[in-house]
Amino acid sequence: MLRWLRERYLLVLGSIYIYNEHRGYTAIDRVIEAVRARTPDDLALIAAIESHRGDERKHYMMFRRWFERRGSMPLDVDRTFGHIDRFVEIVFRTPIDKLDTQAVIDRDELFERLCRVIALTERRGYKQVETLLKNRFVLDDPILTRIFRIIHKDEPSHWAPYEAWLVAHGRRRPRWWERAIDAFIHSELLFIKLPWLFLNPWVGRRTAWPDARDDEAYGNRPLAAHAAT
Repeated sequence: MLRWLRERYLLVLGSIYIYNEHRGYTAIDRVIEAVRARTPDDLALIAAIESHRGDERKHYMMFRRWFERRGSMPLDVDRTFGHIDRFVEIVFRTPIDKLDTQAVIDRDELFERLCRVIALTERRGYKQVETLLKNRFVLDDPILTRIFRIIHKDEPSHWAPYEAWLVAHGRRRPRWWERAIDAFIHSELLFIKLPWLFLNPWVGRRTAWPDARDDEAYGNRPLAAHAAT
């Protein structure tokens, strides 16, 4: 019984993380597009965000290889389990895929809002990884433990460029209600969505990896080329 609980927990955990890491680097492409259009000469900011994107892609690939070593596919979870998805939907009142990139480019207040959302999401991720690195089931899996240690090391550089932009441009820090939204999304996932996924035997497995259609999304360009343009 304990073994089944452990395996089910790790399956649910890995499925949520691989979705969020994939969502992370694909969403950051929209941010890079906006920054290049807004401030093409701010090479340091562009480089920092591109580095963030590279880390998210790296983390995604680590989870994919973890699943491949186990000989299984992740559960077929969607944006319901995405922290950044939920945050954007609440703050911008639109799904992340429908976020108006041009409006973010044109309006400082929208770009400012997006920076706060990303920074809060990354800080939340850091805290969650710290918790997972104390989890018995995670620690029993040396490969998964190594993955989370790498993520823990990478995370601080992820919120840094967005918070630095806010400070450099005299923009405000997140207010209590933005932090409350972040806490609500995390609690909703932890106490409602994750248990539901854990206990629901009817949730199927993915039939293809989340990145299978990345080239199509990027106009059939290789990911490396997309990141470098």
